[in-house]
Amino acid sequence: MNALPTDPDEAALVRAATAGRDAAFTQLMRRHKAELYRFIRRYVGDADEAYDVLQDSFVAAWKALDRYDPARPFEYWLKRIALNKCRDWARRRTVRRWLGLAGENPFEAALAQADDTPTAETSLADRQELMRLDRAIAALPAKLKEPLLLSVFEDMPHDAVGQLLGISAKAVETRVYRARRKLAEAMRLPPDSLG
Repeated sequence: MNALPTDPDEAALVRAATAGRDAAFTQLMRRHKAELYRFIRRYVGDADEAYDVLQDSFVAAWKALDRYDPARPFEYWLKRIALNKCRDWARRRTVRRWLGLAGENPFEAALAQADDTPTAETSLADRQELMRLDRAIAALPAKLKEPLLLSVFEDMPHDAVGQLLGISAKAVETRVYRARRKLAEAMRLPPDSLG
Protein backbone atom coordinates (compact mmCIF):
# COMPACT_ATOMS: atom_id res chain seq x y z
CA MET A 1 0.00 0.00 0.00
CA ASN A 2 1.33 3.44 -0.92
CA ALA A 3 2.09 5.96 1.81
CA LEU A 4 -0.23 8.94 2.05
CA PRO A 5 1.18 12.34 1.07
CA THR A 6 1.93 14.58 4.05
CA ASP A 7 -0.86 17.10 3.32
CA PRO A 8 -3.35 15.58 0.88
CA ASP A 9 -6.59 17.21 -0.10
CA GLU A 10 -9.44 16.11 2.17
CA ALA A 11 -11.53 14.92 -0.76
CA ALA A 12 -8.64 12.66 -1.77
CA LEU A 13 -8.40 11.37 1.80
CA VAL A 14 -12.13 10.64 1.80
CA ARG A 15 -11.83 8.78 -1.51
CA ALA A 16 -8.89 6.79 -0.14
CA ALA A 17 -10.76 5.99 3.08
CA THR A 18 -13.86 4.95 1.14
CA ALA A 19 -11.64 2.66 -0.92
CA GLY A 20 -10.58 0.90 2.27
CA ARG A 21 -7.42 2.75 3.27
CA ASP A 22 -7.72 2.99 7.04
CA ALA A 23 -4.70 5.31 7.21
CA ALA A 24 -6.61 7.93 5.23
CA PHE A 25 -9.48 7.97 7.71
CA THR A 26 -6.98 8.05 10.59
CA GLN A 27 -5.42 11.15 9.03
CA LEU A 28 -8.86 12.77 8.70
CA MET A 29 -9.54 12.03 12.38
CA ARG A 30 -6.21 13.50 13.43
CA ARG A 31 -6.91 16.67 11.45
CA HIS A 32 -10.28 17.27 13.09
CA LYS A 33 -10.05 15.61 16.50
CA ALA A 34 -9.06 18.61 18.64
CA GLU A 35 -11.48 21.04 17.00
CA LEU A 36 -14.37 18.57 17.11
CA TYR A 37 -13.62 17.69 20.73
CA ARG A 38 -13.74 21.37 21.73
CA PHE A 39 -17.10 21.76 19.97
CA ILE A 40 -18.55 18.67 21.67
CA ARG A 41 -17.08 19.59 25.05
CA ARG A 42 -18.79 22.95 24.94
CA TYR A 43 -22.05 21.32 23.93
CA VAL A 44 -22.15 18.62 26.62
CA GLY A 45 -20.21 20.44 29.35
CA ASP A 46 -18.32 17.34 30.54
CA ALA A 47 -14.87 16.19 29.43
CA ASP A 48 -15.46 12.43 29.78
CA GLU A 49 -18.85 12.54 28.10
CA ALA A 50 -17.33 14.64 25.32
CA TYR A 51 -14.76 11.93 24.55
CA ASP A 52 -17.54 9.35 24.30
CA VAL A 53 -19.56 11.58 21.96
CA LEU A 54 -16.41 12.28 19.92
CA GLN A 55 -15.82 8.55 19.46
CA ASP A 56 -19.46 8.03 18.49
CA SER A 57 -19.12 10.86 15.97
CA PHE A 58 -16.07 9.34 14.31
CA VAL A 59 -17.67 5.90 14.19
CA ALA A 60 -20.77 7.40 12.56
CA ALA A 61 -18.59 9.35 10.10
CA TRP A 62 -16.72 6.18 9.16
CA LYS A 63 -20.00 4.36 8.50
CA ALA A 64 -21.42 7.25 6.45
CA LEU A 65 -18.25 8.17 4.58
CA ASP A 66 -19.65 6.98 1.25
CA ARG A 67 -22.45 9.57 1.62
CA TYR A 68 -20.09 12.54 2.06
CA ASP A 69 -20.56 15.17 -0.66
CA PRO A 70 -17.09 16.47 -1.65
CA ALA A 71 -18.68 19.68 -2.91
CA ARG A 72 -19.19 20.69 0.73
CA PRO A 73 -16.47 21.27 3.35
CA PHE A 74 -15.63 18.03 5.16
CA GLU A 75 -15.37 19.80 8.52
CA TYR A 76 -18.98 21.02 8.22
CA TRP A 77 -20.17 17.51 7.37
CA LEU A 78 -18.26 16.16 10.36
CA LYS A 79 -19.70 18.85 12.66
CA ARG A 80 -23.20 17.96 11.48
CA ILE A 81 -22.58 14.37 12.55
CA ALA A 82 -21.14 15.54 15.89
CA LEU A 83 -24.11 17.85 16.41
CA ASN A 84 -26.49 14.93 15.87
CA LYS A 85 -24.51 12.82 18.34
CA CYS A 86 -24.63 15.68 20.87
CA ARG A 87 -28.39 15.84 20.43
CA ASP A 88 -28.63 12.07 20.95
CA TRP A 89 -26.53 12.43 24.11
CA ALA A 90 -28.82 15.19 25.40
CA ARG A 91 -31.94 13.08 24.75
CA ARG A 92 -30.45 10.08 26.56
CA ARG A 93 -29.44 12.30 29.46
CA THR A 94 -32.95 13.73 29.70
CA VAL A 95 -34.45 10.25 29.74
CA ARG A 96 -31.99 9.09 32.41
CA ARG A 97 -32.78 12.13 34.50
CA TRP A 98 -36.51 11.57 34.08
CA LEU A 99 -36.10 7.95 35.14
CA GLY A 100 -33.92 8.97 38.10
CA LEU A 101 -30.84 7.23 36.74
CA ALA A 102 -28.64 10.24 36.17
CA GLY A 103 -26.38 9.80 39.22
CA GLU A 104 -24.22 12.81 40.01
CA ASN A 105 -24.81 16.22 38.58
CA PRO A 106 -22.69 16.52 35.38
CA PHE A 107 -21.99 20.17 36.15
CA GLU A 108 -20.45 19.22 39.49
CA ALA A 109 -18.37 16.56 37.75
CA ALA A 110 -17.16 19.15 35.22
CA LEU A 111 -16.17 21.44 38.08
CA ALA A 112 -14.12 18.70 39.68
CA GLN A 113 -12.07 18.14 36.54
CA ALA A 114 -9.02 20.19 35.68
CA ASP A 115 -8.68 21.86 32.32
CA ASP A 116 -7.56 19.27 29.76
CA THR A 117 -4.71 21.40 28.48
CA PRO A 118 -3.45 23.40 31.44
CA THR A 119 -0.51 25.71 30.96
CA ALA A 120 1.88 27.00 33.60
CA GLU A 121 0.55 30.54 33.34
CA THR A 122 -3.12 29.53 33.64
CA SER A 123 -4.39 30.49 37.05
CA LEU A 124 -6.96 28.62 39.11
CA ALA A 125 -9.34 31.58 38.85
CA ASP A 126 -9.13 31.53 35.05
CA ARG A 127 -9.88 27.80 34.94
CA GLN A 128 -12.84 28.22 37.27
CA GLU A 129 -14.21 31.05 35.15
CA LEU A 130 -13.77 28.95 32.00
CA MET A 131 -15.59 26.07 33.66
CA ARG A 132 -18.40 28.46 34.62
CA LEU A 133 -18.63 29.54 31.00
CA ASP A 134 -18.63 25.92 29.77
CA ARG A 135 -21.41 25.09 32.23
CA ALA A 136 -23.41 28.13 31.20
CA ILE A 137 -23.06 27.21 27.51
CA ALA A 138 -24.02 23.59 28.20
CA ALA A 139 -27.12 24.80 30.08
CA LEU A 140 -28.41 26.86 27.13
CA PRO A 141 -31.37 25.46 25.22
CA ALA A 142 -30.26 23.58 22.09
CA LYS A 143 -31.84 26.11 19.72
CA LEU A 144 -29.53 28.80 21.17
CA LYS A 145 -26.51 26.67 22.00
CA GLU A 146 -26.08 25.12 18.55
CA PRO A 147 -25.90 28.37 16.53
CA LEU A 148 -23.65 29.94 19.19
CA LEU A 149 -21.17 27.07 19.19
CA LEU A 150 -21.05 26.74 15.43
CA SER A 151 -20.82 30.42 14.53
CA VAL A 152 -18.90 31.91 17.45
CA PHE A 153 -16.68 29.10 18.70
CA GLU A 154 -16.26 27.22 15.42
CA ASP A 155 -16.13 30.42 13.34
CA MET A 156 -18.60 29.17 10.73
CA PRO A 157 -20.43 31.81 8.65
CA HIS A 158 -24.11 32.33 9.53
CA ASP A 159 -25.30 31.04 6.16
CA ALA A 160 -23.34 27.79 6.62
CA VAL A 161 -24.68 27.40 10.16
CA GLY A 162 -28.18 28.04 8.84
CA GLN A 163 -27.78 25.34 6.21
CA LEU A 164 -26.45 22.91 8.80
CA LEU A 165 -29.33 23.58 11.21
CA GLY A 166 -32.06 24.07 8.59
CA ILE A 167 -32.78 27.70 9.51
CA SER A 168 -32.12 31.07 7.87
CA ALA A 169 -28.92 33.04 8.37
CA LYS A 170 -31.03 35.76 10.04
CA ALA A 171 -32.41 33.17 12.50
CA VAL A 172 -28.82 32.16 13.28
CA GLU A 173 -27.91 35.78 13.94
CA THR A 174 -30.93 36.26 16.22
CA ARG A 175 -30.27 33.06 18.15
CA VAL A 176 -26.59 33.90 18.63
CA TYR A 177 -27.61 37.31 19.95
CA ARG A 178 -30.07 35.72 22.40
CA ALA A 179 -27.52 33.11 23.47
CA ARG A 180 -24.94 35.80 24.18
CA ARG A 181 -27.46 37.73 26.28
CA LYS A 182 -28.31 34.60 28.29
CA LEU A 183 -24.62 33.86 28.80
CA ALA A 184 -23.96 37.41 29.94
CA GLU A 185 -26.80 37.10 32.45
CA ALA A 186 -25.56 33.72 33.65
CA MET A 187 -21.99 34.92 34.06
CA ARG A 188 -23.19 37.83 36.24
CA LEU A 189 -24.83 35.35 38.62
CA PRO A 190 -22.90 34.00 41.60
CA PRO A 191 -20.79 30.92 40.67
CA ASP A 192 -22.93 28.55 42.78
CA SER A 193 -26.11 29.42 40.89
CA LEU A 194 -24.92 27.96 37.55
CA GLY A 195 -24.75 24.31 38.58
